[in-house]
Amino acid sequence: MQFIVLPCDGIGPEIVDAAVHVFEAAGRRFGLRLQFDVEDLGFASLKKYGVTIRDELLERSRAYDGIILGTQSHADYPPPEQGGRNVSAAYRIGLDLYANVRPARTRPFLPSNMREGRAMDLVIMREATEGFYPDRNMARGWGEMMPSPDMALSVRKITRHCSERIARRAFELAMTRRRKVTAIHKANSFHMTDGLFLQAVRDVARDYPQVQLDDLLVDAATAHLVKEPERFDVLVATNFYGDILSDLCSELSGSLGLAGSIMASDTLCCAQAQHGSAPTIAGQDKANPTSMILSVAMMASWLGDKRGDDGLRQAGRAMEAAVDAVLADPATRTADIGGTMGCKAFAAAVAQAVAGG
Repeated sequence: MQFIVLPCDGIGPEIVDAAVHVFEAAGRRFGLRLQFDVEDLGFASLKKYGVTIRDELLERSRAYDGIILGTQSHADYPPPEQGGRNVSAAYRIGLDLYANVRPARTRPFLPSNMREGRAMDLVIMREATEGFYPDRNMARGWGEMMPSPDMALSVRKITRHCSERIARRAFELAMTRRRKVTAIHKANSFHMTDGLFLQAVRDVARDYPQVQLDDLLVDAATAHLVKEPERFDVLVATNFYGDILSDLCSELSGSLGLAGSIMASDTLCCAQAQHGSAPTIAGQDKANPTSMILSVAMMASWLGDKRGDDGLRQAGRAMEAAVDAVLADPATRTADIGGTMGCKAFAAAVAQAVAGG
């Protein structure tokens, strides 16, 4: 199996290297033949090619078994017309990676930001190719405009097609978990756009009578996530709401650095950490690679399920279990969660745990 590795910006090269190291250990244990091709992306690509992501590289990525994508410093890129394309958006739109799957769970051996006695174990299924994002809702051009220096407008796009397919992925996932889906919306204000999304989710729900469906206004959802997170299993949301809620849930459960994330189409999967590029600690061996390692584990499990490959499924489970085993020991945690271990040493400890079973 061949994977394209795109380290990108900030701490991206460090955490991606850590995740690949752990994935290689899992590959050796479960007899997987893994090969990795490394390519420049982000600022490295901008310096070399004049653009943060080349169309040729994006198209070539389709041919790989999976994509391992590092963090990007998008806010620091030059304007798109000067080569500063949003890397994540380019992959999501260009390869139709519409399902951004973001789990969040508390761990009994790690402190969380929940109220005492509360626990969280949920997954946010975020639609990633449309919604309130100016680079994702126009066939040509940009979804924001300024008719005058003192007026700015933004266009939002919601389609039945994209709403139905993310809803279907949410119900499929719920069937493997606690069989509950919560649709997140603001249909009381966005009658047409959120109304269309909510109706699409309800239509899909008819095909899954075993799954309980409820819905919540996004503002109410934030309150319930803090007050009673146990009520949630799988949340399905449009792009903007899912982006915000996933950061909230990850931080509540302990840290943005502790949750994995994948972007998937019907045929291709990309592992990408939930958090940003943290340029202030880049190159200092201080980064926590947990999110990136868990993202690659999720990708392995996704591939295993798609292909009926037990080796990949076992690799994904082993990587996740090894991360928890290492995190359970205060002596083998990174500085952001109270430890002293560096990025490389943490990855080595997780790889050793994977190899040892």
